[in-house]
Amino acid sequence: MAFKPDSVEALYLGIDGGGSKCRAVITASDGRVLGEGLGGPANPYFGLERAITSILEATEQALANAGLVPEDKGRLIAGVGLAGVNLPHLFAEVNKWQHPFLRMYLTTDLHAACLGAHEGKEGAVIVVGTGSCGFSVVNGEALILGAHGFLMGDKGSGAWIGLEAIKAVLLAADELGPQTQLSDSIEQLLGCKGLAMIEKMTGVPSRSYAKIAPLVFAAAEQQDSVAIDILTESGRYISALANKLLATEPLRLSMIGGVSMRLSPWLDKAVVEQVLAPIEQPEFGAIHFAKHKMDEQKKSRLQQPDQRESVS
Repeated sequence: MAFKPDSVEALYLGIDGGGSKCRAVITASDGRVLGEGLGGPANPYFGLERAITSILEATEQALANAGLVPEDKGRLIAGVGLAGVNLPHLFAEVNKWQHPFLRMYLTTDLHAACLGAHEGKEGAVIVVGTGSCGFSVVNGEALILGAHGFLMGDKGSGAWIGLEAIKAVLLAADELGPQTQLSDSIEQLLGCKGLAMIEKMTGVPSRSYAKIAPLVFAAAEQQDSVAIDILTESGRYISALANKLLATEPLRLSMIGGVSMRLSPWLDKAVVEQVLAPIEQPEFGAIHFAKHKMDEQKKSRLQQPDQRESVS
């Protein structure tokens, strides 16, 4: 029999919003999962309205999955982890949103991923999906590496791999670079070649480039030298990112993201040996963040009477 939350019970919503999709989970106060949902891209860097729409889509799916109604959004204490809000102006814009939740606590997708990977505790995490970045928290000190966005950053990520592959195909077409089987596979995927490929891919979101990454892994498995070079450079960068995070001496290091598992053979062996599986997914980390913020607020309220008394 499905669990039905009491009408007065606190419910928690965890949101993990990235460049390709938005995941939502609703839990009871004791951590039991009630419902899950999925929405579209939720990085406000590529459009605040689209990000908000995706958050609401994922939330309403999770509510329905939990046997709740859309109006129950007003019962949710939301932890929201989003890509892009490491940029101060985007953090401020999202925080201005007149959200429908009981409370909302906003943080970066990196912070949420780290909290999820280590069950609410300190540690380090590398995200390698559509984009790439690293994050650690040790003794309360946070370190962010990367998170510069596409096209200026995201090195080693699915989007970066796809972009490098297209560059290689265009060089091969001009006979200014080595020939590669990526030419046929990418032209088939995009349905065009040459200048038409440039027109098709100019201005598209990073997730469109990330869709090319599986072709690069497949070509590397066939010993294509261009694909091997791209993945070697990707692995070199992510390994360097990992080593810099490990230098902060985190209790644990995890890797998450759709590219992370496939990239493992291209990483330094010493790095792979120190990577531990994430305990929970980022959307659960967002719930840990919301609970931490609520605990801080409760402590602050309890301390206020003593502060007033000491002043008087």
